[in-house]
Order: sequence, then C-alpha cells, then structure tokens
Amino acid sequence: MTTAHDAVVLAGGAARRLGGVDKPGVRVGGRPLLDRVLAACAGARRTVVVGDPRPTVRPVRWTREERARSGPLAALDAGVTALLPSTDAGTATGTATDGAPEVLLALSADLPFLGDATVRRLLAALDAAPDAEAALFTDPEGRDQPLVAAYRTAPLRRALDGIRRAHQGLDDLPLRLLGERLRPVRVPSDPEEPLASFDCDTWEDIATARARIRDHGAVLDEWITAVKTELGIDLDVDTGVLLDLARDAAHGVARPAAPLTTFLVGYAAAKAAGDGTAPAEAVAEASRKAAALAQRWAAEQDEAG
Repeated sequence: MTTAHDAVVLAGGAARRLGGVDKPGVRVGGRPLLDRVLAACAGARRTVVVGDPRPTVRPVRWTREERARSGPLAALDAGVTALLPSTDAGTATGTATDGAPEVLLALSADLPFLGDATVRRLLAALDAAPDAEAALFTDPEGRDQPLVAAYRTAPLRRALDGIRRAHQGLDDLPLRLLGERLRPVRVPSDPEEPLASFDCDTWEDIATARARIRDHGAVLDEWITAVKTELGIDLDVDTGVLLDLARDAAHGVARPAAPLTTFLVGYAAAKAAGDGTAPAEAVAEASRKAAALAQRWAAEQDEAG
C-alpha cells in the first residue's frame, strides 16, 4: 500500500535560461510539463502548485511565495504553508494535523520523464527507513535531487524555519541548505526510469526531451497517454490487443478497416461500460469479438482461393 502523502510542485521560477518563457506550460509529447508532473504524483491526497494559476490536468491548490520568483526554498516553504490548517501556520512543532499525511512529495514542474514508479520508490524508501527525514532521488551521476524527493512534513518544516532564522529569510537561498539539516535516505536512479530527474532548463533540454519522447520504444505509450489525457479518459488499455485487432482487420479485410474497426470497438466498449461492465473488461471483450470476426472473414477469403 502506498504511503499517504501530499505533494508540492514548484512551478513559479523565472526560467531565465529559456528567455523567461512560461516553462511549466511548455509542451513535451503534446502535454505541458506541469501536467506531466501532476500525472506522476496523482496519488497525492492534496497537491499544491507554487506558481501562477492555469488550467491543469487535475484539480490542484495554488499559492505563491511572499515575493514571487524568490527561489526554490521560499517556494517550497510557501507550498508547505499552504497545506497547513490556518491555526497551525507559522509553527514547526508536532506532526501533521487533522489527519493530514505526514509525508510530502516535493517536485519541480520541469521533469518530463518523471513517472509514478519513481514516486512510489521514494515513498517506499522513506517508509522503510523510520529514522530518515527525507528520501532523495539521486541522478545517474550520484547527485542528490531535493526536488525529486519525499520528506517527513514536521522535520521539513523545522528545517525551513531553522534556515529562515539563520539567514533572516529564505529568499534566493540554495536548496543544499535544506539537505544539511535533514537525515536522508538516498534512492538511486532506476534502469526502468533512468531519466526521472532529467529537467528542462534550456531549449536544448526541451529539444532533447521531445526527441526522446519519440523514440521508437516509447512513442506509443507516450501517445496513448497524451490522447487519454486530452480526452479525459482514465483507463488502462491493453494496447497489444488493439494493435493485434488492427493488424487482423487490415490484413484480413482491408487496410482502411483497421482504424474503423478499433473505433467501433471503442464505441461498443463504451456502451457496455454504460450498462455496468468494467471498462477494461468491456474493451477486451469487444476486441475479442471483432478479432474473431476478422479472422473468420480472412478464412472465407482463403477458402475462396
């Protein structure tokens, strides 16, 4: 079972190396960078985005630093504060209140390859190390990534308050100060998501991310995810079954039959789901029937010579 958690996503930076463009809104694989990160942390009970409000793939709470674009520590503090009950704001003692999760994900909004598998690994690592106060992702070069991390909320608040007292504020301070005040467990890069901490700071980074999205091994999954997001569909689909169906229709009937058949299967599955059948089961059953029909159709042609 995944540890209950909240999430804070930092999306209010100046993006100077991108010429001041609205970086969270830059699209990679047809989806804004911010939406890609929000999809990765969709399991959070509450999500706060520190940045200017905009339409997003799922509902979030918005906040800003006291002084906009005043650095990642100030932004993280603003996000943490936004999750506090109003009577608890400004204090750093105790644990989460009102049943709120005691673990918080901290993520930057420019991580095009972050997936829920990395999020689960961070949460699991923190859960397995009760003395640790943070689970920090480390990139393939071994560098800590404090904005691909899970934190215990109370120690995080204490660390931020300690830095604030020591430096008379949090504005424009480096994130490394946070790591110096917390006991971390480190979560190394995983071969299944080797680019989880790849961030987009320059247009070259954006171009690299867009090219990688279109790599042969990933392009179908990326496309299906983009289409589901665009259409507001939350459904796990066996793409292999649908591709086999399209092949059978194209080869056994005619090439134009492939897209038409998959459309009709989708329509039939939606109708069955409306009558109470589980959506994934409805897709599988409609695909099975259509595939069997395509095979019978092809067999008749073979018999006719």
